[in-house]
Amino acid sequence: MKKTVYLLGLLSVTAGLFLVSDVSAKTVITEYQNQSSSASLKPAQMNDQPGIAVVFEGTDDLHYYATPEAAPAPHLVLKVSAKADGLTFDETVYPEYQYFNDAAKGKIEVYVGNFTVFVPFAGGPVLDAAKPKDVTVTIEGIACTSELCLSPFEKEMTGQVAWGADNVLKLSFKAAPPQEIGTTGEPVEPEPEPEIQAAETDAGLADMLSDWSAAGDSQDGTDKSVLWYFLLAILAGLSINIMPCVLPVIPLIIMRLVGQAKESGPRRVALGFSFCGGIILFFAAFAAISTAIQLSTGVAIDLNSIYRNPAAVITLFLFIVFFALVLLDILVITLPGSVAGHQSSGGGFAGSIGMGFFAGILSTPCSGAVIGAVLVWAQTQHPAVSSAALVLMGVGMALPYAVLVSMPKLLDYVPKPGTWMELFKQTGGFLLLIIAAKFMLAGLTKDHMLNVILYGVIFAFCVWMWGTWVTFSTPKGKKWTVRLIALVIAVATGFWLLPAPSASQADWQKYDPALVQESLEDGKPVLLKFTADWCTNCKIVEKNVYQDPDTAAFLKQRDFVMIKADTTQKTYQAAIDYNEIFKGAGSVPNTVLLNPNKKTITNLRGIFTPEELKQKIEGQF
Repeated sequence: MKKTVYLLGLLSVTAGLFLVSDVSAKTVITEYQNQSSSASLKPAQMNDQPGIAVVFEGTDDLHYYATPEAAPAPHLVLKVSAKADGLTFDETVYPEYQYFNDAAKGKIEVYVGNFTVFVPFAGGPVLDAAKPKDVTVTIEGIACTSELCLSPFEKEMTGQVAWGADNVLKLSFKAAPPQEIGTTGEPVEPEPEPEIQAAETDAGLADMLSDWSAAGDSQDGTDKSVLWYFLLAILAGLSINIMPCVLPVIPLIIMRLVGQAKESGPRRVALGFSFCGGIILFFAAFAAISTAIQLSTGVAIDLNSIYRNPAAVITLFLFIVFFALVLLDILVITLPGSVAGHQSSGGGFAGSIGMGFFAGILSTPCSGAVIGAVLVWAQTQHPAVSSAALVLMGVGMALPYAVLVSMPKLLDYVPKPGTWMELFKQTGGFLLLIIAAKFMLAGLTKDHMLNVILYGVIFAFCVWMWGTWVTFSTPKGKKWTVRLIALVIAVATGFWLLPAPSASQADWQKYDPALVQESLEDGKPVLLKFTADWCTNCKIVEKNVYQDPDTAAFLKQRDFVMIKADTTQKTYQAAIDYNEIFKGAGSVPNTVLLNPNKKTITNLRGIFTPEELKQKIEGQF
């Protein structure tokens, strides 16, 4: 993080406005990886009122919150204020906000990229050009990307102001509604009638509350806010149990609880609470990890961040596919005899804890919209408060099962075990396969997702080999030979299919007949790559030719317009034009080179090498 830059100097004296002396200096407000946002101060005028413009410049994914409803907590909206000895400032004017698609809340109001905030100067001229004064601008809030939220910040920018500048910034943007946030961070409801008196009353109330906060720093409001979020965390945890990601394991949970109901009282309670403890353990483990990351890096994360990490997504995908195969009885997990012999003395506790932990894992991809607000809010608090909120979500999820364990009579209303439970369990296996594909892989690129799904089928085949090609009576040598073959197939294909495909080195544009015509009329050569998602040879050409840096540099040097023509479906415009205009008869891959000077069309059908492409271009262009 860069240090605050102090603005120095004066410009020539003329009547009417004041100046922040070095308007080119910038202060980095926040940054994370390739995302950043900085601000600079400039003299400005808006509606004939002089003031200071705080000019933000940032990347398009790092955003600040514009309204209390959008922010993780109401007090984390973007706030800009100014102060200086002997000077007074009017209420800050914020620009009209933009909208951002948030995974937890949907469309929210934010400030992102480049925008300007205006802090107007109140009162008449009070400065002497020879005696500039320091003005301090404070910027507060929290910045988030589409993946995570950073820690809340408070930045100060200091510059000297003096009368007499005529190179001021003229502002005319549409202002956003005032941020109705009091100094305590809680929303302040304005009086609707009459409008002028309401504005004066709100200002007086804000000043009064500000004085109260400064004098007493009341703890009651904060405690109530924290307690409210704690209650919300428990309710969010309760709601997780009806999420579609958790429903497939409900049959297993019921079967386990029904079986435990036959145990002695103390053991039944211990086994039941072990399951509840497994749920809470998952959320506690996540709380510990997130706290460690927050303290070491200053980055706040949420459960949904896991599902934006390809390695974590693929691991969970395979884990759920494996568990689905277990539910479908393709693989039966049995304990060794030495362990099974001691099961009555506590072997069931590990299974109960593991089942609860797995239920916690399954809950996360479906519950982002429910728990997102609590989770992000928790990351902005003290680590103890953050951890408590996360653990309380686990408590909320475990609460119904704790009630069933404590009141086993309720299990009498569950139908007796029988064929229905076995069918219910196997149905859960198919539901898990749907969840694995639907929720786990949505964040991957299309080609990567297809490769992972293909590997999922191969992985299932290997598990089937392991579990059904051998039996208990199979000789040990044959048994481990079969299983070793299954393991080799799984590992070898994993190295082939699971890594993310390399990005194309070429700068492709989507196929558009108008783009092709415009490029040719401008005298630019065009390369059309006719391809399809189902085409294996197309992927070979992409990997061997267009992912080659030398080939990409060669095409760029020749000033080719690179266009990807997707013919996956016959209704696509590229597929229609390929048949009607380029007479391709649907055969892909085919690279078509269009030379506007010689007015020639060159085709490279099927698989070819980078050298063959270069020879064609050098011979025809």
